Amino acid sequence: MDFDAIRKLIDPLIDTLIQKQIDEFEFEQGDLRIRIRRGVPVMTVPAVSAVPAPVASMPGAAASAPSAGLAQAEAPPEDLFIVHSPIVGTFYGAPAPGSSDFVKPGDQIEPGQVLCIVEAMKLMNEIESEVSGELVKKLVTNGQPVEYGEPLFAIRLKK
Repeated sequence: MDFDAIRKLIDPLIDTLIQKQIDEFEFEQGDLRIRIRRGVPVMTVPAVSAVPAPVASMPGAAASAPSAGLAQAEAPPEDLFIVHSPIVGTFYGAPAPGSSDFVKPGDQIEPGQVLCIVEAMKLMNEIESEVSGELVKKLVTNGQPVEYGEPLFAIRLKK
């Protein structure tokens, strides 16, 4: 599906999503999957844009950047894509206690690959990659509380 066809599908929905204050919308038809999230950094609709956004402009980035090892005003290199938490919860890097992590630095990542779990209200939410590349750094620790928009992983985009 080309960009114009996606735009024709999405444009009529945008006003309704804003008016009804719907934060997330997902559409699936065959191999096509479109997810729209309000207030989430540009990583949710890779078919439209896969441009990494600077960490300093992300919601919650100022509070979490020092713990992530990135200076508050420092933006990641252009080839790094930062995966942010879409919800508030507890970060888990493995599917179960004692299991090996879903991913570790140096791993090759593909779109749709599970990176971690964020537990919220007793629900285990799998966080999937939206891009392909190499995992450079895990920015949080296992069992750590995470905020909405907090950086979780840095992925060097595949060229």
